[in-house]
Amino acid sequence: MDLQQLLAAAQQMQDHLMSAQQELADAQVEGTSGGGLVKARVNGQGELVDLVISAAAIDPGDPDETAQTVADLVLAAVRNAYSAVADLQQEKMGPLA
Repeated sequence: MDLQQLLAAAQQMQDHLMSAQQELADAQVEGTSGGGLVKARVNGQGELVDLVISAAAIDPGDPDETAQTVADLVLAAVRNAYSAVADLQQEKMGPLA
């Protein structure tokens, strides 16, 4: 392989890397818990961008228990979303590593 081919291969790899990074920047994944009572959306760079808690997750008759339940559901949904984004990152960046 001559130097010109090596430089072309490096440029092609850099183009693929930049493309994969842009795809990740544009991507969003969702994690859910409690059968959809809580939904967390994370972008491809691992930033939490949205969190939705259904009113059905709240029991006004038991605020202490509800608070703990909602906290557990939020944690589970966020972990689910982060797991999904890790899979996406591996899918996009794995071949380039």
